Amino acid sequence: MIYCVIPEPLEGDLFEKLSRYYADDPHVEVIVDRRKASRRDAGSGGGGNRTLRDRRRRGVTGELPDLAELALD
Repeated sequence: MIYCVIPEPLEGDLFEKLSRYYADDPHVEVIVDRRKASRRDAGSGGGGNRTLRDRRRRGVTGELPDLAELALD
């Protein structure tokens, strides 16, 4: 699905035109963005339970065998 998002101040000018333009395309939906504030404002806790972690895979524990010992004859 493709969403054609129209800012609320432009709804009167664009919504009907774009709705007609994309009427025959079932993969496009025209919507109006009615959000009043950003969810990513500075100081936003984002739910308050967020923890930052190192996503890299941890190294292998233990020791690796000597490659010379693994050589096939």
